[in-house]
Amino acid sequence: MKTAAPLPSTRDLPHPAREEIRLEGVLHALSDPVRLRIVRELAHEGVALSCSHFDLPVTKSTTTHHFRVLRESGVIRQVYEGTAKMSGLRRDDLDDLFPGLLDCLLTAAARQAGRDLGD
Repeated sequence: MKTAAPLPSTRDLPHPAREEIRLEGVLHALSDPVRLRIVRELAHEGVALSCSHFDLPVTKSTTTHHFRVLRESGVIRQVYEGTAKMSGLRRDDLDDLFPGLLDCLLTAAARQAGRDLGD
């Protein structure tokens, strides 16, 4: 007897497949300082973090927007774990599609942050 495939949860979030991730979308997503800050923290921690982990200088609705842009561009993957929405960097996908890009951008962002602190 065949078992029906489970229906996707209404809480599943849409993500682009690896082959759908576009360079211009990634660069657009990372062009915003708040989104770049999120990605830097995810890269530094190396694990998925809940949205509430981030202390961002924007409203909750704006934070939601920034995470959606990152998810829809393929930079992060978001999944629900209980009531928490966990966000993780799609490093493997990005490194496979655009070798060295993420590391280069993260290094440049760290240098810029160091300059900003020196002001």
